[in-house]
Amino acid sequence: MIASLLAATLLAAAPGPLSVVKSGNTDVQRAANAPGATVESLASVVEKFVDFEELAKRALGDKTWATLTPAQRKDFSQTMTGLLRASYAQKAIGQAQADVKYGKESIEGNEATVNTTLTLRKDQIPVDYRLYKSPKGEWRIYDVVTDEVSLVDTYKGQFQKLLGTKGFDGLLTTLKAKRAQLEKENAAQSAKGASGAATGGSAPSPTK
Repeated sequence: MIASLLAATLLAAAPGPLSVVKSGNTDVQRAANAPGATVESLASVVEKFVDFEELAKRALGDKTWATLTPAQRKDFSQTMTGLLRASYAQKAIGQAQADVKYGKESIEGNEATVNTTLTLRKDQIPVDYRLYKSPKGEWRIYDVVTDEVSLVDTYKGQFQKLLGTKGFDGLLTTLKAKRAQLEKENAAQSAKGASGAATGGSAPSPTK
């Protein structure tokens, strides 16, 4: 009885979708503007509120996911999580100085959308965050829609083309190569950042 009441209290106290997006953006900007910030350090902050595995699963699609063995699911999830962490963090560093204005929060069952507007220099970009409620009762981001372009839908379209021409193994090989390329770029950028900090200079802008 006490355990049930405690669980209900914790669920009720869990931050809502808007709060998750706000605190996430605040943490990302703080990390991106910290001295010696790297893609890896920022990725560690981002993955606290973005569910890369859920994003990858939705992009692949339920039908394809259902045909995979447990080993294939694990390999795909790990590969995509690594790729998405690197890619997402790169973009976040590039948008560190952006001003974010928050719009409405829409909740339908276990799905939610939070509307924001990103002002970068003189450009205003609509960015919508899609979230789902995890089995633990936490709201987690699984998709980012930038100027009406969904990250999940973009990957889904690419995946379907590769699955049709190369099959799952070919898709996985392509993703692993892309992940290795991004991680190599990020490692080089981190090394330049460390060198710039040691000599008192500023690190060059990362590749977007």
